Amino acid sequence: MKESDTMKRKVMFISSTGGHLTELLQLDSIIKKYDYSLITEGTKANNKLKKKYKNVNFLLYGTKDHKLTYPFKLFSNCFISLFLYFKYQPDYIITTGAHTAGPMCCIGRIFGSKIIYIESFANIKTKTITGTIFYKFHISNLFIVQWKSMMKLYPKAIYGGWCF
Repeated sequence: MKESDTMKRKVMFISSTGGHLTELLQLDSIIKKYDYSLITEGTKANNKLKKKYKNVNFLLYGTKDHKLTYPFKLFSNCFISLFLYFKYQPDYIITTGAHTAGPMCCIGRIFGSKIIYIESFANIKTKTITGTIFYKFHISNLFIVQWKSMMKLYPKAIYGGWCF
């Protein structure tokens, strides 16, 4: 594929903040080869991403540990994700999870984007909640694991090796 063809493909890279984002950013060498957008949760630490990447957008930060506010933030993020999806209209959505990426990937799947899910590097012998949902309900078109041992849990996955 020619580089000019690659630049025409719209690819959205999305993940929750923290380790999931660290894994996603390991793909830096390929991110900039595409007409890309980068989406994660808005935190002070993530503001610096706007200096390095174009088309950076933030969803509301929230974790499932905050039982009272999390459902509202997740609901709000669904609408923000819908807006961002139509703003960028990606051909592909690549994610390392977790909860923040779920609504966007579901929206993308409904509207015809190809979804590539990379299971967390942190899990060697157990499934993640997001991975289980994406795999069981066929949300992703391509499901990649980073450990060969995970092929026992996700037999139809592709072993891609480590992002790191």
